[in-house]
Amino acid sequence: MSAPSADTRRGTFKERLVGFCLTTIFLLPLALLGLVVLAWVLFFGSTSRGRHGVRALDHFVNAAIFDGLAWESISSHAWRERQRPWARVIIWFTNRLQQDHCRRANKREQHVVDLVLQKGLEKQTIF
Repeated sequence: MSAPSADTRRGTFKERLVGFCLTTIFLLPLALLGLVVLAWVLFFGSTSRGRHGVRALDHFVNAAIFDGLAWESISSHAWRERQRPWARVIIWFTNRLQQDHCRRANKREQHVVDLVLQKGLEKQTIF
């Protein structure tokens, strides 16, 4: 299964307005606090907690910047879209750190993406 088209991702104006308000009033301040806590955890906290925070940030960046699904990492998304220029850059970079990282990430995460799409979890959740 592939990601849904841009047409199926469009929401109503009301959904967009509520999303914007919720983001700016609640989520953005909490996200900034989360970055501060994550920086503290990375130096002084448990490795497991830091790993979870970095993974969540990875998924956020994938969804916000690369128009991917929230349940997928940048690496997995790059492998799925490997013919696109931005994905080739990600694959090239991660191969310098760990050979076949993106391919392995996709193999590990593709079943989650397929389940999300099968169950329709990427669809509108408010209104």
